[in-house]
Amino acid sequence: MSPNVFKIIFLIGWIAIETIRAPHRKRNRADRHQHRISDNRLNALEFSLALLGFVGMHLLPIIYIFTPWLDFANYQLPDWLALIGILPLAGSVWLLWRSHADLGTNWSPTLEVRQEHKLVTNGVYQHLRHPIYASVWLTGIAQALLLHNWIAGLALLVTFAPIYWLRVPREEKMMLDNFGDEYRTYMNRTGGVIPKFN
Repeated sequence: MSPNVFKIIFLIGWIAIETIRAPHRKRNRADRHQHRISDNRLNALEFSLALLGFVGMHLLPIIYIFTPWLDFANYQLPDWLALIGILPLAGSVWLLWRSHADLGTNWSPTLEVRQEHKLVTNGVYQHLRHPIYASVWLTGIAQALLLHNWIAGLALLVTFAPIYWLRVPREEKMMLDNFGDEYRTYMNRTGGVIPKFN
């Protein structure tokens, strides 16, 4: 199959992911003006991590799909292996949609808690504390299988690894500071990005 077919498949998934995220980002921006933030841990590190994520998830894949600039780093995968990339991509889209549906207005793109935020432990959050991060990992796997390029294909896995390892401990500390024993109990019975079924 042509590499362009795999690019189109990835692009469809990417558009689906951005379509899911868009209304939540918009609502979050509007809500920031209406509700008081009780805990905001946005700093230079958080800003740098967000920028790194943008490069790996958005900038490099789009450059690769729409220009020949990164073609010098192309690689070839067997079609059957590339087609397997559809599975984590579909899983990522579903998990992201379900995560946002379960979170509702409790989602924030940065490390902040608003006064009206509640701890969500139902839906996918019954088994995963970080399903949105799990969705990003799935997207990264799909990106490597569908975009056959050492730079664009691996960009999300490479850029998201430091984001995940640096952000999750800070996020969990913030949740413990705000929700205390309720969050500690929740941590003990759920998985991070790998489901824990009781």
